[in-house]
Amino acid sequence: MRNPHLPTTTTHGNFVRPRSNERERRPSFVRLILCVLLGLILLFGIIALITWLVVHPRRLRFSIETGSFTSFNLTQDHLNSADIHMVLQATNPNHHMSVYYDKIQATTIYEDQQLAINDVRPFYQRKNNVTHVDLYLAPRDIGLYSNVAHDIRAGRAASQLDLYVNIWASIRWKIGVMKIRRHLRVFCGPVTTPFSPPRSFNLIPCRSYTY
Repeated sequence: MRNPHLPTTTTHGNFVRPRSNERERRPSFVRLILCVLLGLILLFGIIALITWLVVHPRRLRFSIETGSFTSFNLTQDHLNSADIHMVLQATNPNHHMSVYYDKIQATTIYEDQQLAINDVRPFYQRKNNVTHVDLYLAPRDIGLYSNVAHDIRAGRAASQLDLYVNIWASIRWKIGVMKIRRHLRVFCGPVTTPFSPPRSFNLIPCRSYTY
């Protein structure tokens, strides 16, 4: 016989209501982790900004020191082959940053036609340093626009061509132990390029920017 002083309980299947403290613990833990991650991101961002402002980076400078054709083979509207050697002067004016040039490509352009894309040997540049980089540009088997072929033949008769050289590079700034990845674009030209090694050559400044 049921004791009238005992409380009445009702069971609905096997359902057990979770404890309130267990439900509150999970969201609190997730919020804690998110706050820690956001705090770390903010801290690293502030450190990077302060370092960048203290170092005060200066723009890398580039110019073409010399250039000439070492071989040239043109038939009608077809450039069978050409070999061009140029020397790029790369100046790092920064006293606190060195530069890794991890991947470099040079594009040779005449008038409105691309003649070649060639890889350039990667290199490391120290702080406050001037480095001389050999560019070996080698157009091969290029069908030319008729007007471009006509102008190249005229340039060949005049013993020089005005070329443009565009450079793309993947670089890393090194500031102390910190390394920052960037991309670099360099635009050089027109570079008056003779068909024989020149006795003198006027330095051609280039435009550049990083992103």
